[in-house]
Amino acid sequence: MITGTIKNQVDQIWNAFWSGGISNPMEVIEQMTYLLFIKRLDELQTVKEKKAARTGQPIDNPIFNPYQAHLRWSQFKLLGDPGSLYTLVSEKVFPFIKSLGSEDGESTYSTHMKDARFTIPTPGLLIKVVDMLNDIPMEDRDTKGDLYEYMLGKIASAGQNGQFRTPRHIIKLMVEMMAPRPSDTICDPACGTAGFLVAAAEYLDEHHRDEIYRDRESAKRFNHETFHGFDFDSTMLRVGSMNMLLHGVENPAIENRDSLSEGHAGVEGQFSLILANPPFAGSLDYESCAKDLQDIVKTKKTELLFLALFLRLLKTGGRAAVIVPDGVLFGSSKAHKTLRKLLVEEHKLDGIVSMPSGVFRPYAGVSTAILLFTKTNSGGTDHVWFYNMQADGFSLDDKRNPLDASKHDCNNLPDLLTRWQNRDEETARLRTDQSFLVSKAEIVGNDYDLSINRYKQVVYEQVEHEPPQKILAELKELEAEIMRGMEELEGMLSA
Repeated sequence: MITGTIKNQVDQIWNAFWSGGISNPMEVIEQMTYLLFIKRLDELQTVKEKKAARTGQPIDNPIFNPYQAHLRWSQFKLLGDPGSLYTLVSEKVFPFIKSLGSEDGESTYSTHMKDARFTIPTPGLLIKVVDMLNDIPMEDRDTKGDLYEYMLGKIASAGQNGQFRTPRHIIKLMVEMMAPRPSDTICDPACGTAGFLVAAAEYLDEHHRDEIYRDRESAKRFNHETFHGFDFDSTMLRVGSMNMLLHGVENPAIENRDSLSEGHAGVEGQFSLILANPPFAGSLDYESCAKDLQDIVKTKKTELLFLALFLRLLKTGGRAAVIVPDGVLFGSSKAHKTLRKLLVEEHKLDGIVSMPSGVFRPYAGVSTAILLFTKTNSGGTDHVWFYNMQADGFSLDDKRNPLDASKHDCNNLPDLLTRWQNRDEETARLRTDQSFLVSKAEIVGNDYDLSINRYKQVVYEQVEHEPPQKILAELKELEAEIMRGMEELEGMLSA
């Protein structure tokens, strides 16, 4: 986790942008991302050079050739003249990063960067921001990721269609619950800044690095074929692509696609794992929505349409961990019930994690849950695992201050993950516990209601009160003591 000092440095950079004339939060994020990316390219080139010097071999796939040394962060940051720096970055460095990946054919990155614009307005602002970014220590991979997440967290309000950032620790939890494998083809159909795809890439790198980089073919699959993200916001596509690049994935398939529209229908059965937090608040006209989704569930609600989309996109045997608003679990409309019945009867509903409403603050106070299921087309739901998350390691108010992660009362996530990984052993747990299994028959009997409150048992603590006669006697004694005090005070005043 980044320190308060680094947060203050980022805040100062943010304020510099605002006072320098860039007030759109996404534009600030985009321009900062370009500069961070340029800095990261220089770091990667330095690593390659050190390796070449150590091994006595030529530099492997150099980013900069000898004639481009002046484009490196470590070189141009030394320029003292703001005008010279501005001309170099805007006319040489920025066009250079836009062209990356286009040498061997169009990459996802170069495709989205075609419309990118360098919009820092003045030389003074540029040299100020370069100096500030240079002072932030970003050698550690986790710090770099946390820094970027903190920047993204500056987008402090939900979008028009109910889009808002998923906290990084919740993303990490969902990825760990799904435990991606190198053979997986992973998709987020509402990827935004690609947080889920980045976390999945980090998990694979940590747990399966030898297998990923076993040979050239395995590395190519990881970098070009494993990760897929859809979004229709061009800025999000650029930021998401650069986020993946900053985290070491060279060419993910980040596509400009309105996942629910009729124009992008027909993509099905391609992915083995879906990780997503789709927009909640939006609604679509029937005419603009893909007909094959309407065939699954007749509705305008985007949260239900996205669930239908996930089922369409998954291969048979594919798994999903997705965030849904609580209403999906107990909504009484025909569309709600149809979708829940479909998950329970025709596929395998694995688990539901009920999350506290403060998880998405300060962006939204909506109550949500994590839905975990496997596409089977042949049923398979015997029991559904429920977990009642009450704390996620942070305060549940707008400040979201970190709490003592080692205490269960402050952070349920380690316990949640352990119980999920051993959920077949949960049969003996009582409904008063934090997690338990519910049989399919009971869920069917409750008209496919999936709300945890339908099944958990609440134990009310019995409070022992004093007998009324004793309470009255104590009140009389207290009243007498007050009267004695008043008489004593009156005597003192009269004297």
